[in-house]
Amino acid sequence: MNREQRRMAQKAQHAHVAKFPERLEAVPAGQWPKARAVRPPFKVWRSRKFLVQAFMEAEAVVRLSICRTKLDGSRWEDGITWDELQEIKAEVGYADFDAVEIFPRASDVVNVANMRHLWVMPGPVSFAWRKTA
Repeated sequence: MNREQRRMAQKAQHAHVAKFPERLEAVPAGQWPKARAVRPPFKVWRSRKFLVQAFMEAEAVVRLSICRTKLDGSRWEDGITWDELQEIKAEVGYADFDAVEIFPRASDVVNVANMRHLWVMPGPVSFAWRKTA
């Protein structure tokens, strides 16, 4: 891709992204991205920066799959910070819930996209640090 083509692609990407809100908003079911998961999401949110899909997992655990909306070549841009994850969790309604991110054993790693996954627990987890009064 030459310089002019790159500039035009960036301009088109910016125009597409600019139509989305700054903060996450629910996406109507008919506009959800095609999911390759075994179970489809039960809710999807979108902002200029992020796409968040919620999946119901075992025992009332909700998995939030999060990716940036900006592409870095053919992959979603990487580098979602802890602060961004915490803010996303709050924006989609789980501010008062503990969530965990799992780093699987090497034999179970599946890394096909720059996505982060938070498992929102139905109640407080016993191993979390807590503020003291």
